Amino acid sequence: MPKRPLRSTGNMSAVSFDDVRAAATRIDGIVAHTPVISSPALDALAGRRLFFKCENLQHVGAFKYRGASNAVALLGDEAENGICTHSSGNHAQAVALAAKRRGVSAYIVMPDTAPKIKVEGVRSHGAEITFCEPTLEARETTAASVMQRTGATFVHPFDNPRVVAGQGTAALELIAEVGPIDAIIAPIGGGGLLSGTSITTRALLPNARIFGAEPSGADDAARSLAAGELIPQTSPDTICDGLLTSLCEMTYEILSTHLEAIITVTDQEVIEAMRLIRDHLDMIVEPSSATVLAAILRPEFVALEGIHSVGLILSGGNVDSLPF
Repeated sequence: MPKRPLRSTGNMSAVSFDDVRAAATRIDGIVAHTPVISSPALDALAGRRLFFKCENLQHVGAFKYRGASNAVALLGDEAENGICTHSSGNHAQAVALAAKRRGVSAYIVMPDTAPKIKVEGVRSHGAEITFCEPTLEARETTAASVMQRTGATFVHPFDNPRVVAGQGTAALELIAEVGPIDAIIAPIGGGGLLSGTSITTRALLPNARIFGAEPSGADDAARSLAAGELIPQTSPDTICDGLLTSLCEMTYEILSTHLEAIITVTDQEVIEAMRLIRDHLDMIVEPSSATVLAAILRPEFVALEGIHSVGLILSGGNVDSLPF
């Protein structure tokens, strides 16, 4: 069995929609209310109305600031010695900024392969970075060492109900703005965003269909749901650097309850989706973010009946350079 991920301290109960609504109130005025945009050209290409929730325009350039802000706000005295996490970039930036806003130190463990734009983002918020090899074992071992040295409290990127509740506020805003939609899709790495999205969507739109988008080179979530058991990520190979982690037990349980399907996409399809988003939405998004558009353009999604409108969560916009 793989080593279990580090968990944050605090209440680890299951996430409810009440938790999402409480998070929305708690982080109101802290996180940005990101816009929802559409494109007639992309609607025509997909054969459906598409509503893009632009979390690439969120503070730190990613949805991660929602969950980090909620989790950090709920920490008590245990935050006095600082906050620690491990992340390839977006959650790292989010925790660094949330800690700075609270006035405590942030200690971030990052793989030495992390994109430069994300490393610089963490540094810009005054966090201390410790680099490690790009493996889960190295991240956890290094984070444990940092916490032993500093006494900092750990905030996991996704295996934390408070983080998941915060991530669910993106879908809350999307649905409040556009009204009923037939389906919603979000990228999936560790599953925090998609778990929060699922909880919110199922509460507000019980009949909506919920999908995940995942790169074929890091398809542990698709394989896990197909097998009916949690299968860890081993050797991911994809340009989607934000989607390299495995599901945890909590996110697996949430997604296996609510998700209709996970659609896997190739890196080439992701690159083409990035190009389409640039050309028709006039925005640059990171590869992980573009998986949602790539997924709904796949033949298996195009063939689905009864879906006339889709909400797509663009998860982030932090990319060093365009792959085209």
